[in-house]
Amino acid sequence: MEKCYAVLAALACTCLVLTPLVMQWRHIRLLRVELMDLQGNVRALQKGQEGLCCPLGTCCGVWGTPATQISREKREVSGPKNRRKRQKQRSLLHLIPAFKHSYAERDLTILTWALGRSQGVGLQVSGETITVVTEGTYFIYSQVLYKDNTWVMGHVITKRLNGAESKLMKCLKSMPSNLSDPVNTCYTAGVHFLESGSVLELSVPRQSAELILSAHATFMGIFSI
Repeated sequence: MEKCYAVLAALACTCLVLTPLVMQWRHIRLLRVELMDLQGNVRALQKGQEGLCCPLGTCCGVWGTPATQISREKREVSGPKNRRKRQKQRSLLHLIPAFKHSYAERDLTILTWALGRSQGVGLQVSGETITVVTEGTYFIYSQVLYKDNTWVMGHVITKRLNGAESKLMKCLKSMPSNLSDPVNTCYTAGVHFLESGSVLELSVPRQSAELILSAHATFMGIFSI
């Protein structure tokens, strides 16, 4: 009997020693299986296959990039700083008066502009006109300060494209009649879609109109929206 107890005790000790080893072996075997799955996914991605999922159900993109990381990168690209960068690329012109020309045959006074501020490459200014390089929707604004005895003054912004001319905006303002030196401003603004190649011009429909060519009082601007 004593020998039997001794044998049983020895077997029990052997089981206690072998059990942890068996568990470790099973864990190592699972790790090897997962490693083989990962290697298979990498090989598949190298062949151009996308949209696979990594082990444990985590969806991956190219080269095993987790979807959560891709989403985070998208948020960073569309974050406030990057939105401000995109906004800086919008085309903008703000023009101030340089001098004026009077055309008797057309009964017009037309302003020649100097560049006050510019941004982007979608708009170009040349003397009396603005040329649209990049088509799109634009906000246009203008103001003229008149010093004239005519009872009503105003200006027109016209667009020329492929030989055709159209009036985009008009501004009319009654001049004071009880002053010996009447002064008044007229401001107008609007949103218009402009095709590439459109040419804009501001004119006062009166020959030799009296205008105050001050940068803070007479100006014209346009920017993409």
